[in-house]
Amino acid sequence: MSDGYVFENTLPEYGAKNPGHSKLDKRIKWLLIALAIILAGELIWLLGVTPCMPLSVIDIAGIPELDRGAVLNKAGIGIHSSYMTVDARGTELALMSLYQVESARVVKQFPDTVRIILEPRKAVALSLATVSGRIEPVFFDRYGVVYKIGEDPGINMGTLPIISGIFVEDITLGMRLPAQYQRFFTDLGRLNSSAPELMGTISEIRVNRKPYDGFELALYPVHYPAKIRVGNELTTDTIRYMLLLIDVFIKQGVVVDEIDFRTGTASYKKEAIRG
Repeated sequence: MSDGYVFENTLPEYGAKNPGHSKLDKRIKWLLIALAIILAGELIWLLGVTPCMPLSVIDIAGIPELDRGAVLNKAGIGIHSSYMTVDARGTELALMSLYQVESARVVKQFPDTVRIILEPRKAVALSLATVSGRIEPVFFDRYGVVYKIGEDPGINMGTLPIISGIFVEDITLGMRLPAQYQRFFTDLGRLNSSAPELMGTISEIRVNRKPYDGFELALYPVHYPAKIRVGNELTTDTIRYMLLLIDVFIKQGVVVDEIDFRTGTASYKKEAIRG
């Protein structure tokens, strides 16, 4: 039975869109599209364009006295070089051809930076040679490379042994001594790093070449007038044994002309007995 009232359904139908919400959704959609376009553009610029543009930072460290232009020229890096065109390994090999450089490391930092770290050669011994009519100190590194001719205030010559008996004619910067001496200079490098106090007890090392092949070493201590013969190897044990014997001789007042370690056991030639 009807009481005369008519009810209307005023609720929105299920699934019907509110006009206000529709406009908001469209704005968000266009905003997201715009952000996506901007992000895509940034990525294209960062990943595709910037690495191909000229480098903005080229940092060189390690050997301040090396001319920057000479380093970049040897590295093959110019004003048009980019992150993409720089070959790190090839650049390292090129830089290692500089006689002042022992090793080189090239680090590329995306997207426009290259850092060059140079490791300088370090003196392990010196010799005296006639260069342009003058007697000059010649410095060797642990690979037997001549990397410095003439006095250098940055090198403490008093801590380096003088090498004699190995020179060939026409000493030039960058020249490498024959391969037969490589182990000897490697030993010098190791001793200079691990036991510099022992190396400081030796004033001269003479290289005596054998008639047919190879060589032997003769050491001349700083504080004792004797020749120490040690074959072609130089070790901490040999130097310590040498110093021990010398200390015994000094305490006993004995002067010997020569101590021979070549057979593994020491033998010596006595010159005189004091007092």
